[in-house]
Amino acid sequence: MAEREALEELVRLQGELVRGLKQKKASAEQIEEEVAKLLQLKAQLGPDEGRQKFVLKTPKGTRDYSPRQMAVREKVFDTIISCFKRHGAEVIDTPVFELKETLTGKYGEDSKLIYDLKDQGGELLSLRYDLTVPFARYLAMNKLTNIKRYHIAKVYRRDNPAMTRGRYREFYQCDFDIAGQFDPMIPDAECLKIMCEILSSLQIGDFLVKVNDRRILDGMFAICGVPDSKFRTICSSVDKLDKVPWEDVKSEMVGEKGLAPEVADRIGDYVQQHGGVSLVEQLLQDPKLSQNKQALEGLGDLKLLFEYLTLFGIADKISFDLSLARGLDYYTGVIYEAVLLQTPTQAGEEPLGVGSVAAGGRYDGLVGMFDPKGRKVPCVGLSIGVERIFSIVEQRLEASEEKVRTTETQVLVASAQKKLLEERLKLVSELWDAGIKAELLYKKNPKLLNQLQYCEEAGIPLVAIIGEQELKDGVIKLRSVASREEVDVRREDLVKEIKRRTSQPLCIC
Repeated sequence: MAEREALEELVRLQGELVRGLKQKKASAEQIEEEVAKLLQLKAQLGPDEGRQKFVLKTPKGTRDYSPRQMAVREKVFDTIISCFKRHGAEVIDTPVFELKETLTGKYGEDSKLIYDLKDQGGELLSLRYDLTVPFARYLAMNKLTNIKRYHIAKVYRRDNPAMTRGRYREFYQCDFDIAGQFDPMIPDAECLKIMCEILSSLQIGDFLVKVNDRRILDGMFAICGVPDSKFRTICSSVDKLDKVPWEDVKSEMVGEKGLAPEVADRIGDYVQQHGGVSLVEQLLQDPKLSQNKQALEGLGDLKLLFEYLTLFGIADKISFDLSLARGLDYYTGVIYEAVLLQTPTQAGEEPLGVGSVAAGGRYDGLVGMFDPKGRKVPCVGLSIGVERIFSIVEQRLEASEEKVRTTETQVLVASAQKKLLEERLKLVSELWDAGIKAELLYKKNPKLLNQLQYCEEAGIPLVAIIGEQELKDGVIKLRSVASREEVDVRREDLVKEIKRRTSQPLCIC
């Protein structure tokens, strides 16, 4: 007994320590370390008199979403899905886990972030890391050579989460892909158009889409003297240039990855350049780069891409950026990434990128990796980084203290006097059967004022009020919550009148 009491005291003291660290806003690592000790002590303590105690938290890198947050998320999803459908996409779904071998070797250095599961009945499985590799497996398995699809689902990464920046271990991806043999750059241009349409319609601020081509990168590495075996690892270093200065990237290439300093300097001369179609023209004249077959093909395609982007009216949103590398192994051609821009603090300064919100590219070899005969299906696609977008929209709503509707109820069925529950139930049932979104309060005799207050709090635009006189006259009193105006509507006309008044889509943010 004394031993248990001593353990309980240790648990209490450790709990106080954890609470104190949280109040002082100590580092996440320190808090996590002390929480782990607390959980260990609680485990030693065992169940308290047969009652199990739970640690009430979500797993690291995950979160719950309140009705308010879900209302915002649904609005964002609706915007994205309507754009995908406008461009003629079909929807598919795939399992949340795949055979481990399906995912292995497709993500380069990021493969270490794949969540592996325990052996399940003789199958080694992993949670999907993205939606692209499962899509390629789906194409090869079903022998499809032509499809335009979208897929919105959760993916999983054993990453170090930074939840304030929209970086999680479980998160949604919104993918759009075009698979099939088509003339160069037409599908690629449409993907960039879709990206711009979605980011513009979400109104999350100015953005820029960086574009490059894996063939230009590979050609550039070749002429700069990077050994073939180091192409991919140097690629992942270059990809960090949007987050860290060139000096740090060079130091990683030379110090950690064994690249000669003069080779790194030659790479630096190229990857620090960015511009529009004029930079493409300039590099086509570059004496070394223009001699490399791969780079020449990539530059030729980019020149054509810019022509189509101009016709689509989005060329001003696109920047040819030689530092863009996109670390994933499966990209084979054009690659792109959209970043939100921070307004310049001083006049004349360039806008700063504050984080990637969408990305994609061409991956012509991925399906062939799954096909028994190695048949290739050219593919190009994009993925919208919705978690970061949700974070931005949520922060904006909190700052503005704007009210968000969490339901789509069009009308509350209310009563003005007592003993009218049966009449309210009959009317609400009629409205439901007619496809009207309706509610009533779960009380036999609610006060009218309480019913009206509920409408104001929930943002319900209309109240259908039943009274004894109205029942005699065969009418319902329809009240507008915003204007407080009331009109008598014949009961048989009520559905039509509610639909007329609520025909505008309900705005939730």
